[in-house]
Amino acid sequence: MAVLVALAAALTGPGTTAHAAVPDSPAVTYTNPIAEKRADPHIFKHTDGYYYFTATVPEYDRIVLRRATTIQGLSTAQEVTIWTKHSSGVMGAHIWAPEIHFIDGKWYVYFAAGSTSDIWAIRMYVLEGTGANPLTATWAEKGQIKTTWESFSLDSTTFVVNGVRYLAWAQRNPSENNNTSLFIAKMANPWTITGTPAEISQPTLSWETIGYKVNEGPAVIQHGGKVFMTYSASATDANYCLGMLTASASADLTNPASWSKGSQPVFKTNDSTSQYGPGHNSFTVSEDGKSDILVYHDRSYKDITGDPLNDPNRRTRVQKVYWKADGTPDFGIPVADGVTPQRFSSYNFADRFIRHWEFRARIEANVSPLADSQFRVVTGLTGSGTVSLESANFPGYFLRHKNFEVWLEKNDGTAQFASDASFYKRAGLADSAGISYESYNSAGRYIRHYNYLLYVQTPSTATDRGDATFYAQ
Repeated sequence: MAVLVALAAALTGPGTTAHAAVPDSPAVTYTNPIAEKRADPHIFKHTDGYYYFTATVPEYDRIVLRRATTIQGLSTAQEVTIWTKHSSGVMGAHIWAPEIHFIDGKWYVYFAAGSTSDIWAIRMYVLEGTGANPLTATWAEKGQIKTTWESFSLDSTTFVVNGVRYLAWAQRNPSENNNTSLFIAKMANPWTITGTPAEISQPTLSWETIGYKVNEGPAVIQHGGKVFMTYSASATDANYCLGMLTASASADLTNPASWSKGSQPVFKTNDSTSQYGPGHNSFTVSEDGKSDILVYHDRSYKDITGDPLNDPNRRTRVQKVYWKADGTPDFGIPVADGVTPQRFSSYNFADRFIRHWEFRARIEANVSPLADSQFRVVTGLTGSGTVSLESANFPGYFLRHKNFEVWLEKNDGTAQFASDASFYKRAGLADSAGISYESYNSAGRYIRHYNYLLYVQTPSTATDRGDATFYAQ
């Protein structure tokens, strides 16, 4: 063993840093918003290579579907109405929050609806579609999902954990002084629950009870043996936000004790990026299957005249979900409209990302808040085939060099700033699968880290070239 260790040391040389592998989840970018005037969005990636998109329309009168081979393609995809509200009686008003799923060879759409005789008699219903393409499928009404009470109920979603299919939804518990709590039950078939539903969350925290006392819009993502259920809370204005419940995938999910609630929202309004009331989310995956994608709606303004439900301008948006070292999701902030940001990990230190700290650029592990390590790669301030790196949480602030140190500073509009904040994107100096950024106005100098701080320097050794190579995530 000693001989093998000595041989390994001789081959690698003293002080050599083992470089990072290309990340398992490379960067994906999208341009927001995906769809105007589409709330409560649900995007489902099917095995046929298409993404299927449905959402609440502001008229609350029909169910629409789009499909495209890319998430971005949903923006311009033809939209088809697959079902229209009844002219009288149940399913005749407030057609809300549709979701589309493919179960045992058939399509199912879950949605909520009121009645023409009582538009607030909201209940949950299911459509069944037969045919390979749900936009042209034959749809049949499977009726109401019956629960413990005949009370206000909506936002049903279905998912499978360890081979067991569940339904989660929001419902008014007549014994509670709130609007809706969250429930879960196992399913006998795609339109019928079995057993006694379990109440797993009710709105009790301050950020869950602004305007209305609400837990609604459950959505599930699984990772590392855990089940994470996001949900929406408070009124559907700028106070709307996401909370999260967590359970072990091996636990009894119908036991309320299996779930723990986070004490703070995991996703909320951000004034800096002009995103207000983010919520009612779903999850999908990127085109390469390597990144989890958060799908949600919000508004681009804070102040609403009248009832938020009558404001039509909630729009569908997407952004990448990142995973912390402890296996929990980090949603960051609702990013600014336009291209979504990326993160950049070090070639030499796989767990360290470029970030700003007190406006100095550095590399660091376990970055919190996440947005300190997110940058939008935009057209360079100088043009000329260059790029600039704009902060996700400080829009209008860019990485720039001064005295060959890299700082995050606000664009002052000068030619000097534009030159200092513009870079040529090159193939990674240490790995062509990575990226290196060459200074626009200091040819031959690249962004690199040294003692974990960022500089623009001329790389001359293999270590230098590794320090100047990053992977987009």
